[in-house]
Amino acid sequence: MSQLALIIDDEPDIRELLGITLKRMEINSYCAEDLAMARNLLSQHEFDLCLTDMKLPDGDGVDFVNEMQTSFPQVPIAVITAHGSMDSAIQALKYGAFDFLTKPIDLKSLRTVVQSALNIKPKNVELKPTIIGNSKVIKELRETIEKVARSQAPIYVSGESGTGKELVANMIHDYGPRSDRPFVPINCGAIPHDLMESEFFGHKKGSFTGASSDKEGLFSSSRWWHIISG
Repeated sequence: MSQLALIIDDEPDIRELLGITLKRMEINSYCAEDLAMARNLLSQHEFDLCLTDMKLPDGDGVDFVNEMQTSFPQVPIAVITAHGSMDSAIQALKYGAFDFLTKPIDLKSLRTVVQSALNIKPKNVELKPTIIGNSKVIKELRETIEKVARSQAPIYVSGESGTGKELVANMIHDYGPRSDRPFVPINCGAIPHDLMESEFFGHKKGSFTGASSDKEGLFSSSRWWHIISG
């Protein structure tokens, strides 16, 4: 079954560019020039992805992201913003946008964002939880994990030793678009300060005393990963 995207932008050239790019990725799309048309299309079709401009004739993209989280939370939404409007993009991420793109749109970045968005687990998919319990706090924690996992924004997990930070990170990974990639927990506290750079970035043979061979760093060997600092 072909996947379906909703494109919202008041510039015809942008709509055409996005539509052609998605078509080459075997993704069909409907286009809307404003939010009124977008809402009408949302009432008629089930979309797998939404791409929306931040500034539209009849509304603001950030407010629309918030609206989507309430009415269509299962649809990943990425916002398109003009260069220099990072504050609005960050606000959209806080409201639940999956990611953002800046104009002029880089097609390689667009394809990456789209593919990652489509890899997000649907909200009705049940995953085996690594955090057990039925208290109100635990239920709220699971809901938060599922929400942040649907975003490309950096995630900071804090807590005292033994409270389950790694379990939380593991669940975020399992719910997110990188679940098919390895989950690599790293205890920064267990790595000597002098070796931190080598562990993360690798080194060449002879670059320092004791470097008897080339070493690939974690950034290279594990493209998708999480750092757990304990």
